[in-house]
Amino acid sequence: MEFVLAELSDQVMTARAAQRPLSIRGGATKRFYGEATDLEDLHSHAVLDMSSLCGVVNYQPAELVITARAGTLLSDIEQVLDQEGQMLAFEPPRLGAASTLGGCVASGLSGPRRMAAGSLRDFVLGAKLLDSSGVVLEFGGEVMKNVAGYDVSRLLAGSMGVFGALVEVSLKVVPKPFEEATLVLQATEAEALQHFGRWRTMPLAISATSWEDPGDGGRVSVRLSGSGSAVAAGVRRIGGERLNEDEAQAYWVSLRDQTHAFFRARPLWRLALPPRARALQAGPTLIEWNGGQRWLAADADPLDLRRRVQALGGHATLYRYDYKPVGVPVFHPLAAGLLDVSRRLKQEFDPVGIFNPKRLFSEF
Repeated sequence: MEFVLAELSDQVMTARAAQRPLSIRGGATKRFYGEATDLEDLHSHAVLDMSSLCGVVNYQPAELVITARAGTLLSDIEQVLDQEGQMLAFEPPRLGAASTLGGCVASGLSGPRRMAAGSLRDFVLGAKLLDSSGVVLEFGGEVMKNVAGYDVSRLLAGSMGVFGALVEVSLKVVPKPFEEATLVLQATEAEALQHFGRWRTMPLAISATSWEDPGDGGRVSVRLSGSGSAVAAGVRRIGGERLNEDEAQAYWVSLRDQTHAFFRARPLWRLALPPRARALQAGPTLIEWNGGQRWLAADADPLDLRRRVQALGGHATLYRYDYKPVGVPVFHPLAAGLLDVSRRLKQEFDPVGIFNPKRLFSEF
């Protein structure tokens, strides 16, 4: 692996000397995500292929920590964890068999269990980053002081590779729950949000929720996870129809990996909102995370939608699209202060601007 890393470092230094942008790629399962660029134009850009930089570096089940190289397949990591009865609590979307750890962290996406366990960023303990000078920087834990007081290893989560190429990541892992049960209740969108609000005040072992309307007026799905007694208590308290294990597994996997029919919509917006926010009534909607994440399948006016979402305390991402209006950014525009922080970090790690230019921000 030292030879592979040396080759990647040489490629970065060559690109820097020529001021030639680099497109960082692992399994290429998330190429759709972020700003569309001309990074595939190999006359002006090069691909930094991280897929060969793979393998689990260290795994101590008793310590609940796993460290792996960025090109390691998520499926391989989960297989290792499964043998010890452990898992990645944030259920990262796999979006294909080639999905890698580096792409998982760089995209910052979390799955259905995020509402109970926390986001991907919460589980990043440390990281190694290949910067634009070809040097591997180490962040997190006991390794190195973070730049300007920032927890850089966590800032890399969701950075879309604009600061550099992830080389290695350390993540917290958790034991798998003893038991799970999924319940389904009929409810309108407004009723679903009321349910979510009420359940948040109760000591229920809820690990995932969703609401969708497949044409029957709407239905809520609730997953309970934990000890047998906690799951049984939740089933009694919530009621509804209990799905069999195979149906439940298939449903939550379809949301996690975005194979559910709803994700075929174009354009598809991803809205992050306070769970208590009212229904937007802007078009077909799928709700997750107790109301915190809402998928909107509607050709809405971007400025109006973002104004409405921001007024409720949230932000809107144009997640998937076939066509994007000129001047409309994929990600919700950052406040000036946050954009300035990102710009300073970019200057620190990639002053020449070779890594994934404009993939995250139109400014750099």
